[in-house]
Amino acid sequence: MRDVAIIGVSQTKFGELWDSSFRDLIAEAGLKAIIDADIGGDDIEAMYVGNMSSGLFVEQEHIAALISDHVGLNPIPTTRVEAACASGGLALRQGIMAVASGFHDVVISAGVEKMTDVVDATPAIATASDQEWEAQQGATFPSLYAMIAKRHMYEYGTTREQLAQFSVVNHKNASKNPNAQFPFEVSVDKVINSTMVADPLTLLDCSPVSDGAAAIVMVPAEDAKKYTDTPIYVKASAQASGTLTLHDRKDLTTIESTKVASRKAYEMAGVTTKDIDLTEV
Repeated sequence: MRDVAIIGVSQTKFGELWDSSFRDLIAEAGLKAIIDADIGGDDIEAMYVGNMSSGLFVEQEHIAALISDHVGLNPIPTTRVEAACASGGLALRQGIMAVASGFHDVVISAGVEKMTDVVDATPAIATASDQEWEAQQGATFPSLYAMIAKRHMYEYGTTREQLAQFSVVNHKNASKNPNAQFPFEVSVDKVINSTMVADPLTLLDCSPVSDGAAAIVMVPAEDAKKYTDTPIYVKASAQASGTLTLHDRKDLTTIESTKVASRKAYEMAGVTTKDIDLTEV
């Protein structure tokens, strides 16, 4: 297996982008990544695109073919990857494996969603939960997360103020990103006193419905310096699967697949939790 390096990245603006179509967003992200990587479109050998539910949001399936055609990359192989909120991350992993295996040398991995064109996005998002046992019984994603939060507070004494700190930190990060949908800081009090969605979670605890795209260009690590003086080297990539329905989980407050994947990644990278300086969750 070869080591992999990232040589180009891009991100569109995120938000309610009424003037940008699904095609526009992925084309913008892909073009910017290619420019950032300082390569030509003819250099791209494969593309992986993460997308949760274009069929429900914009009534368009078969998006791999649509995208490769629209951005002028035919006839390279383009593959759609779907894993709910992890779709973009798994598209990245597919690209990493394609380069690491030697199957391809220059690969783009991207993620795109156009979620604001529907009247109510809640039912579409709920398709990422178990339909028979959760969604059809009235459960929404905020309500499922609220149950997890309530149980965590019960078992560990987690306070409402501590939960709000996640939103505070994320908004502080967003305030430094001109592409963020809500680039402003919030306080703990503002989070707690915002509109209730599903007790104990309020509006500012919940992720928004959004349009946007991002893309990454990868090559073998040994070739990275041909394209950039500042490549980012991939130390590890791991994946695991777990129980979808909450009632089948051994522990409502634990995502077992995340624990398994993280242990694999640490082992692959040759590090421990003590070596980690920054985490994005």
